[in-house]
Amino acid sequence: MAMSAGSDDGEPMMEMNTTPLIDVMLVLLIMFIITIPVATHAINIDLPSPAPVTPDVPIERQKNKLVIMPNSDILWNGASITTNQLVTVLQATLAIKPEPELQFQPDPQAPYETSANVLNIIKGSGVTAFGFVGNEQYSEFSKSETAPNAQ
Repeated sequence: MAMSAGSDDGEPMMEMNTTPLIDVMLVLLIMFIITIPVATHAINIDLPSPAPVTPDVPIERQKNKLVIMPNSDILWNGASITTNQLVTVLQATLAIKPEPELQFQPDPQAPYETSANVLNIIKGSGVTAFGFVGNEQYSEFSKSETAPNAQ
């Protein structure tokens, strides 16, 4: 398709300029695309609400002790619990007014990953009365008998 620049004989150009027409049509097309509602393929289902889970570990009203054992066991006031149960127990302690103190005491040989995971769960639960206990056992460092000699 060739474009004509007109002739030099002084006659007016007889071809219609379609560029503005195309621009208006593109703007209208974009406006129609924007106004089309987004198609959603959601199926609304009324699911039953989960039954409230009551923790089967003792919760004290003043203070609770959370211990991490060397074999990655988590003990809540002496009772072994899982991380899922820990979330439930922490939510139950938040319902008690005033909030009981949570004492965290990891064993010196407890895995760091387990301790960090438990601390993240505690932080995410929103517990505010929290403290570390048993840190006095780390007040003096001594060379371990099983550690290799560093020279």
